[in-house]
Amino acid sequence: MSGYAPQTSQTADASAIDIHSRAVSYTCGDCDGDVQLKRGEPIRCRNCGHRVLYKKRTNR
Repeated sequence: MSGYAPQTSQTADASAIDIHSRAVSYTCGDCDGDVQLKRGEPIRCRNCGHRVLYKKRTNR
C-alpha cells in the first residue's frame, strides 16, 4: 500500500474562496461585447445570446 492519503475535508477558507470567486472577462465572438462570467453561469453572451466566448488576456 502506498503512503499517499488524500485530504478528505476542506477548510472553511477554501470553500469561501469558491463562493466569492470573481468574474472573468470574455469577449463575444459574434457581437464583440464584453461579458463577465462567474463560476457556474451559463456560457452565453448577454447581448446577443451567442455561445462562443473568447477569454481575455490577464494583466500581470
